[in-house]
Amino acid sequence: MAAEDGRRGEKKGADAAAARKAKQQGGFRTMPFILANDFCDRLASVGFTSNLITYLTLQMHIPLVQASNIITNYNGTANLTPLVGGLIADSFAGRFWTITFGSFFYQLGMVCLTLSAALPSLHPPPCAKHAADCHRASSYQVAVLYLSLLCTSIGTGGTRPCTMAFGADQLELMNARGGGQLRGAGAARPKWSFFNLYFFAVELAKLTAVTAVVYVQENVGWGWGLGVPTIAMLAAVIAFVSGYSLYVRMPPGGSPLVRLAQVAAAAFKKRKAAVPDPSLLYQDKELDAGISTTGRLLHTDQLKFFDKAAIVTDGDMLPSGEPNPWRLSTVHRVEELKSIIRILPICAAGIILVTSSSHNHSFAIQQARTLDRDLTPRFKIPPASMLIFTNLAMLLTLAFYDRVLVRVLRRLTGRPNGITHLQRTGVGLTIAMLSNAVAAVVERRRRSVAAASGMLDSPKATLPMSVFWLVPQFAIHGVANAFMDVGRMEFLYDQAPESMRSTAAALYWLTFSIGSYLGTLLVTIVHAKTKGSGQWLPDNLNRGKLDNYYWLVVALEVANLVYFFVCVKYYTFKPVETVGGEEEVELYHGNGNGNDGGKKQGGGFKY
Repeated sequence: MAAEDGRRGEKKGADAAAARKAKQQGGFRTMPFILANDFCDRLASVGFTSNLITYLTLQMHIPLVQASNIITNYNGTANLTPLVGGLIADSFAGRFWTITFGSFFYQLGMVCLTLSAALPSLHPPPCAKHAADCHRASSYQVAVLYLSLLCTSIGTGGTRPCTMAFGADQLELMNARGGGQLRGAGAARPKWSFFNLYFFAVELAKLTAVTAVVYVQENVGWGWGLGVPTIAMLAAVIAFVSGYSLYVRMPPGGSPLVRLAQVAAAAFKKRKAAVPDPSLLYQDKELDAGISTTGRLLHTDQLKFFDKAAIVTDGDMLPSGEPNPWRLSTVHRVEELKSIIRILPICAAGIILVTSSSHNHSFAIQQARTLDRDLTPRFKIPPASMLIFTNLAMLLTLAFYDRVLVRVLRRLTGRPNGITHLQRTGVGLTIAMLSNAVAAVVERRRRSVAAASGMLDSPKATLPMSVFWLVPQFAIHGVANAFMDVGRMEFLYDQAPESMRSTAAALYWLTFSIGSYLGTLLVTIVHAKTKGSGQWLPDNLNRGKLDNYYWLVVALEVANLVYFFVCVKYYTFKPVETVGGEEEVELYHGNGNGNDGGKKQGGGFKY
């Protein structure tokens, strides 16, 4: 008896130690490590991508349209790999190790890119002052450039889908384990503040990149200009790994794609079966425990075909008594698939926005190069530094939104975060259209100044027009991003199944990938179709019709906004089962139309 009491005492002691360790992990104490990692990561990535058009055209001597397509193709690839990284994180690696290995590959790519700029053998010689033609980069030099960009693309596959979800996990899982003091509605507020804080840190990094780093590139040299981001990336890896003992690390729940495929296969096998009352569908708390630590998903009436996967029939059980996952799925797993399917149309609305803003890193910078950039007799604003106005506008809007606007909207709507994620996204999409309309008007003005000054055939001449004419289009785009980017990421994190949040974050980056590739396609088609009669996008923008391209983009955005409103009208927020006290409480998210569809029970409130 004494021995048994001793074992019980040891077990209680071990459980108490584990509970104390859990309480010491997660929370805002981990934010400096996570945000420092992402700050340095973005400083590195933006530090070379923001001015990449200049490097390709002036250092590698690549034509404008081809250079623009290289950038959009690179952005497309760099935003496609996060889908693979998200699946790896959710399946077996976990978010911490996926971020760590992704950072290593990114560091490798930055080192190669720095060597490409620093070593004379890896880039063409400078153009002679009076030479009509410059030597373009050789196949070998371009291959080294592509290899560098490929390594950084692989790296982003590990960092982008996981960093934000990993940071939000530190707050949500801490509260789920009882390590925090916030409950119910109070628990939602820090999590949404984290998303604003995260994007604020990202924009601060971008601001540093498009000022300090771009200045070094333009005035010191590309070796140091790319070396500084490379050093910053090394600091990012060190900062992140040093916080290892403080992190809450959610164990991977197995391949989410396999689970989704199992639900689809089971539903197809029982396609002729009649769906019974939802209360008769298969449930198994123990089976779902590892993928529903903050609550199981509850049954919804949409996409009822997949409910057939949860109908129990003969032959569904294995000899061990466990269900055959390819024949029988729980309601929670069925709802995981439904949630992902419902999310996809909303995600697709972000594609055109990325396409419409892709020219900010190419054509808009080339416009700035033709304008008067003198601040003082000895200092010119680097063209790529015009992106500073996008970053500043987003920083100011995020601060104003989080500290002022949310408080006002909260009084009107009763929501902790002011408005729904979808309403915030819709506001951003609307403002983005104004940015491109302004860009079209300014470009027409710029071209008329070139004509009046007799400089239509002098693409390298400085026009008598201030570069600050471009500020509104960059600034409005930053305001739009503050609403749309944060709203989309909040929506994905909130509406994705708990075990698929890295994969859901990858969907955010997938829209950037598809949007970038679509931007390449749009530029290629426009360039090809307008060659014969008044080319829109020539190397000499003074002879082009870039304003027509901007108006075309505005038309696409109008159609996209209508599509988004239709998707929102028919969207249903996921219902979640959580635990309040000793009893289970069913809590619902508000609906996509902005009306509060929640049910308050047991002292808790889920948003």
